[in-house]
Amino acid sequence: MQLSKNIDHSNPKAIVYKELLEQIKALTVGENELIANLGNICALLKYEMNWFWVGFYFVKNDELVLGTFQGPLACTRIKKGKGVCGSAWERNETIVVPNVNLFEGHIACSSLTQSEIVLPIRNNEGTCIGVLDVDSEKLNNFEEADKKGLETIVEFINQMF
Repeated sequence: MQLSKNIDHSNPKAIVYKELLEQIKALTVGENELIANLGNICALLKYEMNWFWVGFYFVKNDELVLGTFQGPLACTRIKKGKGVCGSAWERNETIVVPNVNLFEGHIACSSLTQSEIVLPIRNNEGTCIGVLDVDSEKLNNFEEADKKGLETIVEFINQMF
């Protein structure tokens, strides 16, 4: 079984994200091990999209705790409302930050991160139970097409909870 295929990045982003979602489904449907699924999702997104860092944080005891990720070392715990991740959790909405240096209260786990997008992971009741955090070494690296594409992927991930 081929686990992944190269995606043609000359296609519009909507098609790229559709192909990413197809690969995520191929990797996870029928596999019930959550950590394995989230690890493979992180690896696929990081290496296929060439992002600096991709990972999950989950709510535990009123703070976000680092889960599976791909990339350099990361902050282990984040308080609600703190940084981009804590803010996305508190607001229960996607936050796109073109320049993290201009985001008040940004938590710099790595000084190499320049832009970021954070998406809430929700349970069946719509409660934010975690976030998907994606960091880039490039300024302004996330646009509306990335937001929409990643939100579609997160809608699929939400079904795992």
